[in-house]
Amino acid sequence: MAGRIPPDFIEHLLARVDIVDVIDKRVPLKKAGAEFQARCPFHTEKTPSFTVSPRKQFYHCFGCGAHGTALGFLMDYDHLSFPEAVEELARDAGLEVPREAGQQPGPDYGPAYQVLEQAADFFRARLRDHAEAARAVEYLKSRHLSGEVAANYGIGFAPPGWDNLIRALGQNPEGLERMRVAGLISEPSPGKTYDRFRDRIMFPIRDPRGRVVGFGGRVLGDGKPKYLNSPETPVFHKGRELYGLYEARQALREIPTLLVVEGYMDVVALAQHGIRNSVATLGTATTPDHLERLFRLTPEVVFCFDGDQAGRDAAWKALNTALPLLNGTREVRFLFLPEGEDPDTLVRKEGETGFRRRLEAATPLSEYLFSKLAEDIDTGTLDGRARLSEAARPLIQRIPPGSFRDLMQQRAGQLTGVRHTAPARAYPRPRGTVRPRSASPPSAVRTAIRLLLEDPALAAQPDLPAGWRQLDLPGVPLLAGLMDAAVRDPGITSAALVERQYGTPAWEQLQKLIAAPIETPEQGMASEFSGALLQLQQRADDTEWQKLTAKRLSDLSDEEKQRLRELQLNRAR
Repeated sequence: MAGRIPPDFIEHLLARVDIVDVIDKRVPLKKAGAEFQARCPFHTEKTPSFTVSPRKQFYHCFGCGAHGTALGFLMDYDHLSFPEAVEELARDAGLEVPREAGQQPGPDYGPAYQVLEQAADFFRARLRDHAEAARAVEYLKSRHLSGEVAANYGIGFAPPGWDNLIRALGQNPEGLERMRVAGLISEPSPGKTYDRFRDRIMFPIRDPRGRVVGFGGRVLGDGKPKYLNSPETPVFHKGRELYGLYEARQALREIPTLLVVEGYMDVVALAQHGIRNSVATLGTATTPDHLERLFRLTPEVVFCFDGDQAGRDAAWKALNTALPLLNGTREVRFLFLPEGEDPDTLVRKEGETGFRRRLEAATPLSEYLFSKLAEDIDTGTLDGRARLSEAARPLIQRIPPGSFRDLMQQRAGQLTGVRHTAPARAYPRPRGTVRPRSASPPSAVRTAIRLLLEDPALAAQPDLPAGWRQLDLPGVPLLAGLMDAAVRDPGITSAALVERQYGTPAWEQLQKLIAAPIETPEQGMASEFSGALLQLQQRADDTEWQKLTAKRLSDLSDEEKQRLRELQLNRAR
């Protein structure tokens, strides 16, 4: 995909769509006066504090501070990049995204996504019609898997043979290259290729947009490896993707908890029994990227491991990965299964009710951390308690400053008798809270920008001061650019004004400004806006007057003398 998306197209796109429709498709909204409300999809709350403004085409949560335009919502809710969000919104609006010429073309991964989707279709079809598929169907039935769940997860079958998929999708050099980029073929030696997946039950792995990015294959029979994953490709990274996450989001409107298990069949078996909030890592340990993705959807993550030593070791690694991400609003717990059991076998024995009972009793991270450290320490002695304190200290310090770290230090003190005195500090103000009013009012530049974001039509008022544009002050070029855009396009929305600045340092600040409450009544906004510009004009005049009076009168040109007389006259008024 080549070139940058023109800002004018983004404005046009945002003018074509309604943020209320975009959000309501994903989070049901209710009318509340001139705005719409819902419970925030980005944090857990009982009382709705998530508001959507049709006039500004902007959303804001007064609970967690989340805010943005329709594009910002897609980026946060669907976990898309900015270009992906533009593409998604444009597709819904029936528009084609243009690209500016003259820039270095970027990589186009469209063919890779296309061939992966074709491969998924191929594997699903072979599960239905291939002569060898009976063994795969029998295996799935032995796991009590219904056709509905198999279809929901797109499960398929890769037939035995060296080149079934190659003959279907790679009959020419271009097709073969697409398969190579997508990780669908193996090349043991130059010029020799064969299907990577053969005689396996196939589990397509989808990204947050539902696109197939890779596969996991379970062997039928005694072949090795038992599970085979797609290799790292430009569109597939094991350290970021999670099997079943897309399907969980499709099945559940709200996700209070996400369960992390180890295998594809664990996810599918739990779904078969009504437990749709499970995901699996792809043959790797849980990464910070995995956890960040999970915590964007839920405040609580439960890791499910076997109760053997390998499971305990994996749990300890997951704990260490999670510590730097625990900010007081996130919770991690651990569910250890009886030895010899996995979620697949256990849920078939105990059913949904029994498994959920275990889930509710999962061990909190704090409890697991201290119990794990105390396993080989005699806490009945002073020496042992000192060892426990020293072992816990570096782990607790990895937790971000805040209430959870303080409580962990208190708990360590209760267990060891060593009191950790937390240094006095100012905790960061939660996003979305109103900053206490300061003694000094906001600057005229900030006031003008905030009012302009509230109503872009203010820029079209007649006889507005213009000399302020020469001021060398932070924010003046931004204000001038916003006003020019509003004058050029009289119908521009507040959201479009903000998105014009995407990729610049001003973008995030503008989102905060537009989300902040405004105290000026609607009938007074025009006069306050012109008043802010007049303040800037007066400051520009003062600066110019000081420069002119610093010169000797004989050194001034005729134009400068005339300008000085005008400024002196204005100062005398």
